[in-house]
Amino acid sequence: MNRTALHPEHLKLGAKMTDFNGWDMPLYYTSILEEHAAVRRTAGLFDISHMGQVWVSGASAMQSVNELVVSDVAQVGEGRACYTMLTNERGGILDDIIVYRVGAQEWLVIVNCANRAKDLEWLTRHRRPGTEVRDLSQGRAILAIQGPKSAEALERALELKLSGMGRFDVIPAAPLGRQAWVARTGYTGSDGFELFLPDAQAVRAWQRLIEQRQAPLERTTSLTGQASGVMPVGLGARDTLRLEAGLRLYGTDMDEATTPLEADLGWTVALHKASFLGKEALVRQHAAGVSRRLAGFEMSQGPVPRHGCALWAGTPAAGGTSRQVGQVTSGTFSPVLGKPIGMGYVEAALAKPGTALEVDIRLKRHPATVVKMPFWRKTNGDPSGVTLHQVA
Repeated sequence: MNRTALHPEHLKLGAKMTDFNGWDMPLYYTSILEEHAAVRRTAGLFDISHMGQVWVSGASAMQSVNELVVSDVAQVGEGRACYTMLTNERGGILDDIIVYRVGAQEWLVIVNCANRAKDLEWLTRHRRPGTEVRDLSQGRAILAIQGPKSAEALERALELKLSGMGRFDVIPAAPLGRQAWVARTGYTGSDGFELFLPDAQAVRAWQRLIEQRQAPLERTTSLTGQASGVMPVGLGARDTLRLEAGLRLYGTDMDEATTPLEADLGWTVALHKASFLGKEALVRQHAAGVSRRLAGFEMSQGPVPRHGCALWAGTPAAGGTSRQVGQVTSGTFSPVLGKPIGMGYVEAALAKPGTALEVDIRLKRHPATVVKMPFWRKTNGDPSGVTLHQVA
């Protein structure tokens, strides 16, 4: 099984480890709820080094990337990043990625761990002449620190200068060595940063940040009411956080048989671009309309919906009939909202907010309502005021 350079650090902290796509990764250190609370209130530290880092450079690097993703990265300036998707000829999603323009002709592409080999081969096979594509993953790591106090923690522990950094900005992280960058990105819905750096520097950065575990960041508190600094966070809370923020998980909420338009990610697709792989298929689908669409839903009570649960619609109480209209792709109990939430594909006409559905959980149907995602959105208020709920 694969291990990141931080594996010994996770064991020192007593992490509960789990197999994630062939990687031995921390599921949680204390509890999923406590770690979820840290990210929403103060700062949580993640090891996401299992994700792939691909280097694309050369005189034609921008054109090569732009012809393979749905977004118009020609509009992405140096020092900026873009969330986008690689698509195949049918418009199906090969992967959702973030591309960072770290130089005039240099791009750092972050891909999902299960797709590392596939994405590297795809980028290499379709590159323009004059473009180099190289797997940069070996010997490197990615740390994510997420939460309203993450900037304070990074500046204090690592002496990084983050003043003026906007969302999706990326800058060199000089104190952490050559080919090290810090970006104001993340996949939790909270403010935060991601660090791309060599393994040795990653271990030192992790240790310095964890040293602040008992150091209060201003006067915010943890779920238990104790002073809380930076808390290590595992994959369990990463999943509840991303779902609360309405963020899709590749392989669960989308795949090669799904288009960005069906995944309700049409805002990423630049149909005005002269060309990109899959454009013709997406233009046709956009004109005809999608037959199914990913929708978010909330339940006022009941058990937690899980992947594969059937979604039903209809009015049997009024003499009509109910029918299965889709299925759940992701579901969880939202610690912030205090209710079960989920997302799933339904007939396009039923994806409108306010639509009544039923979720079939363990052979019993429970009422749900389609809502606009994200389920939770950060505010500019005091993060210590976020209320966390336990599963009833």
